[in-house]
Amino acid sequence: MGAPSTSGPRDSTSTFSPHRSSLVPIVIEQTSRGERSYDIFSRLLRERVIMLSGPVTDHESTLLVSQLLFLEAEEASKPIHLYINSPGGHVTAGMAIYDTYISSPIHTYCIGQACSMGSLLLAAGARGFRHSLPNASIMIHQPSGGASGQASDIAIHAKEILRVRERLTAIYTKHCKKEVETAEQGMARFQTALERDYFMTPQDALEFGIVDKVLESRVEAGSGSTSS
Repeated sequence: MGAPSTSGPRDSTSTFSPHRSSLVPIVIEQTSRGERSYDIFSRLLRERVIMLSGPVTDHESTLLVSQLLFLEAEEASKPIHLYINSPGGHVTAGMAIYDTYISSPIHTYCIGQACSMGSLLLAAGARGFRHSLPNASIMIHQPSGGASGQASDIAIHAKEILRVRERLTAIYTKHCKKEVETAEQGMARFQTALERDYFMTPQDALEFGIVDKVLESRVEAGSGSTSS
């Protein structure tokens, strides 16, 4: 396989990209069988790199779940690299992605921001391989929602929000509990943190247990080191 270069569109191999409606760069490769082109997201997918960019919606969730399942089917034991730049979004859409973190180890990277459901997907990556770039922002908070109608319906929705909050707290605790903490202490720490919007720098997130490494260079990204 020749070195990739960026050029204009030609006969291309394309996947369902997260930015289909906008201009997508085309990567041209010289192979033994001639020239072949891919949209940039398809080329990254070949390297087991996928992107979560923008709000976590049902549409974005479908794209990510499809890519995760495809890569898992190709080679379940090989890591998948998930780059996250998201303000958060729908809890159900995010949980669909989370529940697909099953066989393949997911190496997560926060670029820009990982807030709300974005931070949960960041924290749920494989232990030792959850990363943030130095100028990113991480935020956790409790779920929010609204309901209208009869008082009984509003009460039902309020009960559901509380159930979801407890589930999210349990997931954060599972993936971010410190070795010196008991499960109860970890749960209490996240219950307090999730009360309001809780913003963190990458270093804060490292100390909080959401990431394992703040990357300062490309060399560190390839080393697999988990030291700070």
